[in-house]
Amino acid sequence: MNYDKRLIAGKLRRWEKYLDDYRLPLWSDIPDIGLYMEQVIMLLKQYLDYLPPELKDAQFITAATINNYVRKKIMPEPVKKKYYRTHIAYLIMICSLKHCLSIPTMQTMIPMGLTDEQLEETYNAYAYRHQLACRYFSQEVRAAAGGILDHEPESELSSGDTSDLIYWSAVVGGFARLLAEKLLLLEGKTLENGGSIEIRR
Repeated sequence: MNYDKRLIAGKLRRWEKYLDDYRLPLWSDIPDIGLYMEQVIMLLKQYLDYLPPELKDAQFITAATINNYVRKKIMPEPVKKKYYRTHIAYLIMICSLKHCLSIPTMQTMIPMGLTDEQLEETYNAYAYRHQLACRYFSQEVRAAAGGILDHEPESELSSGDTSDLIYWSAVVGGFARLLAEKLLLLEGKTLENGGSIEIRR
């Protein structure tokens, strides 16, 4: 693969700045006035606007996908075809996780039947973790792309080769998904009922 180093460095710097400034809305910032489907879709596109223009899928969220989430019971049903803060909070979490987790995994992470107070606490904690994860990811990419960004290597992963950065990103993404799924499988388990601490060397 052939990449222009200056182009890649510029893109990485712009994306780092964008992610450093990016925030999901807090619970209190989400409208609770009852929106129709098309209004919800437009709002979600604004809230989840961190994909580069080249990768944006105009159909990343559609009426059909929202209806599917309702049908699969991973979010509440609309009230007389209107969506309120509760619905939008669920959709923000679902849509920001759907690229890396399966629907059954998300159902474990974002349970149904929460009270408004529980959902507010869950959602605000998620938005905060999302912000921290953006910052952490930016730092890790900066360390891994030391040779591309022309700064001292901060890690043994640091490389000046864009192909290396692509492979690293793909592998780390896979391991991150696997870790999340493995940890979710341990919910409610103890050493006595199925947990394990066996360490192999």
